[in-house]
Amino acid sequence: MSEAGRLGGKVAVITGGALGIGAAMARLFAQEGARVVIGDLREEEGQALAAELNAAAGRRVAVFVRADVTVPGDVEALVAQAGNAFGRLDVMCNNAGIGSMGDSVALDIEQWRHVIDVDLNSVFYGCKAAIPALRRAGGGAIVNTASISGIGADHGFAAYNAAKAAVINYTRTVALDHAHENIRCNALCPGWIATPLTSGIMGIEPLVKAWCDAIPMRRPGRPEEMAQVALFLASDEASYMTGSAVVADGGLIASNGQPNIPVILSGM
Repeated sequence: MSEAGRLGGKVAVITGGALGIGAAMARLFAQEGARVVIGDLREEEGQALAAELNAAAGRRVAVFVRADVTVPGDVEALVAQAGNAFGRLDVMCNNAGIGSMGDSVALDIEQWRHVIDVDLNSVFYGCKAAIPALRRAGGGAIVNTASISGIGADHGFAAYNAAKAAVINYTRTVALDHAHENIRCNALCPGWIATPLTSGIMGIEPLVKAWCDAIPMRRPGRPEEMAQVALFLASDEASYMTGSAVVADGGLIASNGQPNIPVILSGM
């Protein structure tokens, strides 16, 4: 690892950074020259990841901070640690999130509130804390992890769908409000990604088959593939992109839902 990469010399904060997409971001960003602050509730995994990155670099390029993203003070402290440890902040990745099943009748009110707090409110807390630090650095990039579930809804995921749709439009608002300050804000919209969050699905064969059949690429995505998109959005290569919702879903929402007419006709 060196500071000569695509994020050379930059400092990034990643929420939900101990596992899954967040951990893949942390590894790739460090490989590309960034110093990273990893925020998560999973202390063991987060500390291990920071130690792994520091060992690979031969110097301190990562620190872990235990942070509950539903607590504004925790998020503020997480962002402050970027300045304390590395002197600045250039990239904020609001990545923490949870899933939740339940339609509007079945969903418990407290469950709704918790999903909104983790998946939406935490993004606001992250942006609110990060923007002043990005200003001091002369600008920077915010990457908010949304979902294709914020573009088109899923059956039985009322709270998750609502939160992710709101993240996408809030991302646009931040982009509009802060473009003049050289602060870019974009949303990453993954489809089905093989992470600890979706691990419960992998053992349900009919569901896995149905999902793979629906995805043109016929497989779930990998956390490393999402990290590559986040890297692009965080880097100067995306210098003219702000307010975008970037989809990485194996082609799942490319279809308008109509049947594959050529294939059906060819079999007649």
